[in-house]
Amino acid sequence: MTKKHKKIVTENRKARHNYFLEDKYEAGLVLKGTEVKSLRLGRAHLKDSYARIIKGEVFVYQMHIGEYPFAHYENHAPLRPRKLLLHQQEIKKLYGKVNEMGFSLIPLKVYFINGKAKIEIALARGKRKYDKRATIRKRDEKRDLDRALRNT
Repeated sequence: MTKKHKKIVTENRKARHNYFLEDKYEAGLVLKGTEVKSLRLGRAHLKDSYARIIKGEVFVYQMHIGEYPFAHYENHAPLRPRKLLLHQQEIKKLYGKVNEMGFSLIPLKVYFINGKAKIEIALARGKRKYDKRATIRKRDEKRDLDRALRNT
């Protein structure tokens, strides 16, 4: 049994603030060589990125992978759509939830497991402004309670 080594490249920290996250899925990424090299250097971010299901295939949009600085030619476009590799049953399940229940597909993390680039996507429902305020209020109350318990 091999041990899985996980190296996180980038995270979408705003996703937990802006969405209620439901189910999470791990998917492979179809990348070019310069994109993989850029990811290994940590030159990526997921701000404002999202995934869509088109003709039975899942693509991630607005995921920025910076150009590889040592490539002289054949460099990739930083914001090109990238295909995600998921099982057909997972794609059908996601398609049903996205179309019927009003969920969105939001990328959470990009990481390497045993040398393979993976992305974690989540089914998410958008938070309203009052939901965000309630979340902040709960977090502040918990922090104050923890401080009070620690100081006594």
